[in-house]
Amino acid sequence: MACNVIRYSSGVNGNFQWGVVLDEVYPLAGSWSSTADFLANGGKEAAFNLAANPPAAGGSSLDSLSVLSPVTAPCQVICQGANYRQHMIDSGMNPEDKKFNMIFNKSAGCITGPYDDVVRPAHVNLLDYEVELGLVIGAPVMEARQIRKADLPSIIAGLVIANDVSARDVQVPEMQFFKGKSYRGFCPVGPVLCLLAPEDYDYLEKLDLKLMVNGQVRQSDSSGDMVFKPADTLSELSQIANLNVGDLIMTGTPAGCALSIPSPLVAKIGGLLPEATKWAMFKKMQAKKPNYLKPNDVMELTVRSADGRIDLGVQRNRIVQG
Repeated sequence: MACNVIRYSSGVNGNFQWGVVLDEVYPLAGSWSSTADFLANGGKEAAFNLAANPPAAGGSSLDSLSVLSPVTAPCQVICQGANYRQHMIDSGMNPEDKKFNMIFNKSAGCITGPYDDVVRPAHVNLLDYEVELGLVIGAPVMEARQIRKADLPSIIAGLVIANDVSARDVQVPEMQFFKGKSYRGFCPVGPVLCLLAPEDYDYLEKLDLKLMVNGQVRQSDSSGDMVFKPADTLSELSQIANLNVGDLIMTGTPAGCALSIPSPLVAKIGGLLPEATKWAMFKKMQAKKPNYLKPNDVMELTVRSADGRIDLGVQRNRIVQG
């Protein structure tokens, strides 16, 4: 059965501790400096051992701990764009015709904790959200290869909730995915790293993703609606990049983002305008959309299976003005 672990502050000189989430959180005896270190040097095995033989005492309530992101630098953050069927359609694409992934990176410097405030930079007005299922790499992939579904247990160590926070007024007008999605704090991760047992990998396509803002559902879909499944994506990534232990693969977001794509007519007209005029019009039209994030908005994200066997916890972040 899957095992949920967290990374939390020990309260001493910025140090942190790894723990297993059962009825309470029980600390692991080992010390690991990063997610890569944890996965490569016995952390996963220690977590499963503790879960199978829980201590009689010594636990702490999750609410009493200062929980940190379970994914740490050094790592790559590799993202898929428009990977859910309805999101593709809303973005003007035909899922049946899509033969390749849209791949981009976020900076590892934008990773933040599952309950930390997210700062909206002073120059950003179109701040958007994207709930995503994150795959955490557990074994290196150092050559181009065809990865099958049966290979996933040997490559993917576990799962996390990730939020691809995006400054659309930077990303779109400047054509800067990396910059518009990588400001400090633009990638809340956690609260848990769900380590998968061999029998859990079928759940990769059976998870319900949901994002709410101030209690209102904005995104809701099943991971089964991903156009490019994890094995397809890892195969494609292996053609162009080495994947290392601890890397985070963000698998795309469902429909329901604040960003809306202009109609073909508006896009055609915009293409005839000078650049400055076109993007000023874009920002003005998008600013009328009510769903962009504002200071004091609270995002709440969940990823879980219908039967409760896989539950990645609840991520909750408040927007503050920079």
